[in-house]
Amino acid sequence: MAIADPILHKAGTERFGDPASADPITTEVVRHALNSAANQMKRALVRTAFSPVIYEVLDFAVAIYDPQMRLLAQAPSLPMFMGTLNFCVQEAVKNVGGPDNLFSGDMLMYNWPFGTGSHPQDVAVVMPVFLGEDELIGYTAIKGHWLDIAGKDPYCTDTVDVFQEGTVYPGVKIYKRGELNDDIYRMVVANSRVPKFVAGDLNAQVVGCRVGASAFEQVVRRFGRDEFVNAVEAMFDHGERVVRSYFEAIPDGRYVGRGEMDSNGITDDPIPFEVAVEVRGSDVRVDFSVVPGEQAGPVNTPLPSTISASRVAITMLAGYGEAPHEGHFRPLEVMTRPGTMFHPRPPAPCFLYGWPALQAIEVIYNAIAQALPEAVPAQSGGCICSVVWWGTRAGTGEPWADGSPHPVGQGAWKGGDGGTMLHISESATRFSPIEVWEAKNPWLIDRLALTQDSGGPGTWRGGPGIEFRFRMLEDTYITTAVERSKTAPWGLTGGGTAKPNAAIAHLPDGSSASVPKTTRFLLPRDAVLELSTGGGGGYGPASERPKEAVEKDLKEGYISEAFARKHYPHAFEIESGEA
Repeated sequence: MAIADPILHKAGTERFGDPASADPITTEVVRHALNSAANQMKRALVRTAFSPVIYEVLDFAVAIYDPQMRLLAQAPSLPMFMGTLNFCVQEAVKNVGGPDNLFSGDMLMYNWPFGTGSHPQDVAVVMPVFLGEDELIGYTAIKGHWLDIAGKDPYCTDTVDVFQEGTVYPGVKIYKRGELNDDIYRMVVANSRVPKFVAGDLNAQVVGCRVGASAFEQVVRRFGRDEFVNAVEAMFDHGERVVRSYFEAIPDGRYVGRGEMDSNGITDDPIPFEVAVEVRGSDVRVDFSVVPGEQAGPVNTPLPSTISASRVAITMLAGYGEAPHEGHFRPLEVMTRPGTMFHPRPPAPCFLYGWPALQAIEVIYNAIAQALPEAVPAQSGGCICSVVWWGTRAGTGEPWADGSPHPVGQGAWKGGDGGTMLHISESATRFSPIEVWEAKNPWLIDRLALTQDSGGPGTWRGGPGIEFRFRMLEDTYITTAVERSKTAPWGLTGGGTAKPNAAIAHLPDGSSASVPKTTRFLLPRDAVLELSTGGGGGYGPASERPKEAVEKDLKEGYISEAFARKHYPHAFEIESGEA
């Protein structure tokens, strides 16, 4: 299919109230009340979910939207979903006949990847919220990862079209006027290898949306519809000013960042790509129009997640720590070209949609660094290093599944060393505690430790990665999705590169296999999966790192003496006057 002409995507600026008449204090109270309502949704979901991927990992997003489907509030969870939920709401509502076909108590379910921006396992539940019986005031929405929805495997790196990736729910009513749609519910449960988990997580999403709807309605009633709408418009205007003030400090120009995917999951060829950032005053455009075409394997990122990656990159830099809402997105334009890796068309495979998107965030920072290197960090480990596990328990015959991202070293920045945490695209998520892992799953954790010498050297060093060693107690299948295993994370302004990611399976017969990107790989009992996450790049010349800082890193075990002597020889020089 031919690549089409570029398309420009931009948040709307139309106002539906009078921000000038909004009281600033009331506006702040409304903003915090909406964030509180979103956090109540999150709490309800976490407390009622069945899967550790929801209640421990927090692989979900919850949000509240107004009738125009503009983001009002989102609880801290999965940032990469931040810019996609509005697409989920729009498409789910459109596919059931539009707002005129919505009624109090309805609940919609939607997971078509080209509308959600995600693989089909990320299922959105959307609830219209009414004041009284017929005044639509907005929507609550939750998109969460389901462990299995009858794809060719529970998690895939080798699909060749979207239909191999799972059952599609193209905007259907799971609840009608408060009553469960049993036909759809039975279809959901029937299309999963782990039906109890999926049923439990679906019900938890329903609970979360209802809790959020109740809290949202209370906020609107408290202030009255008109005062609430005016406060929302003032809130949006303030968020827009915050982001614009950041980009006004960056010189006008077009800056190009470059990244490279290890492979597309089908062939082993690397995929270089570039993203441009154009700054004009306080307007910023992220340009994906010259990226490679659609890939044969599932590393295609549907449009909503391409937009989301751009929003995450910009708001994490320029949002000053505020909870995101629609106003923060107004200064941003995103340009894409249909038929490419960052704007694929059906039925292109897209199961690994997030891996190009999360690397794009760092490529955007790489571009900005050309104009203002002190404004961005060096590259992190560049991946979320996901592993999904499944099988049948030996003692009970029960199916089981679990999955998790894993932290990487973060890039250093002007003024500080990099830390160790999950990639910015999943910065509010986590991996399960060891006690939960070992209690629920058939493995033991032989080792969990920071990886020595993994961070890039520099005036400020990169954060170290982590080494995990999982020892199997039963036969287990895994799918690994680990990128940036072939290319080292970059440093900035003379900082050094870091150790890349790696995944190695050590089998009981003594053999080993590199498995950074593999589907349905069998780990027999007594096999060990060694997952080594990458470090962050360094910032500034290593020769300018203070001797005391090098000595502290040696004492803490972050670096070895051999590494220190190679990269920081000045720390071992005897100063004039010393014995």
